[in-house]
Amino acid sequence: MTEIREHQQSAVRGSKLLMTGSTMALTDELVSLSLRPAIDVGPEPHRKPLTEAEVEMLANRLLHESTGAPLWIFAYGSLIWKPDFDAVESQNGAARGWHRSFCLQMTRWRGTRSQPGLMMALDRGGRCNGVVFRLADDDRLGQIRRLIRREVGTIEDAATVRWIPVATAHGVVRALVFWAGPKGERVSRKLPLETVAQVLARACGHMGSCAEYLYLTVKHLEERGIRDRNLWRLQKLVAAELVAIHGLNAAAGSH
Repeated sequence: MTEIREHQQSAVRGSKLLMTGSTMALTDELVSLSLRPAIDVGPEPHRKPLTEAEVEMLANRLLHESTGAPLWIFAYGSLIWKPDFDAVESQNGAARGWHRSFCLQMTRWRGTRSQPGLMMALDRGGRCNGVVFRLADDDRLGQIRRLIRREVGTIEDAATVRWIPVATAHGVVRALVFWAGPKGERVSRKLPLETVAQVLARACGHMGSCAEYLYLTVKHLEERGIRDRNLWRLQKLVAAELVAIHGLNAAAGSH
């Protein structure tokens, strides 16, 4: 009980930064309150994972499409802070005609079937500032395979893999991006940020929580001098949700 009380007091101190200036409202302490053990029950029955043959077919197609030019990957979410490739260069870049959107419902990874989460994808319109990574030329096919296994769950999801132009300080590069323009029954567009915050503050799966996913994305964007206005507002809303869920305002008032 003492450890729990100390933990809550620490979270209270973090929650008092709800928030002015440039300091994030969503803190390590608040994020830790969103984490809980979860069992991976595997893919949903109606979603058939990619076969090895389909992985190979998609990887070879993308390899062919990348031939003769550097292979750039546009990262706008978890690939910024948890890349699964060997990059030899990175630059900040802007993808025009796209914006980040928590529009993809997930019942695995950072959500469950009883408490679904939301994953970021790119949706049409606006501008998305992120990071482009140039992959090493060695074992290009192998690195593409790794990215597919991480990012593409089913053959239907392969339709969200696109080549897009990304503007950098050194010119425009052609970059590969995942989860751009998703379609299907799992997609919910134009959700109010308040609704998204309620989901992110509560959803957690075997890979972690949605609040953690948001926190790490905003934190690493800030470290690169990138501020997404919607994500910045969203992290404040999620922080406030976690404060309310765990009764931290009441706890703060009792000390």
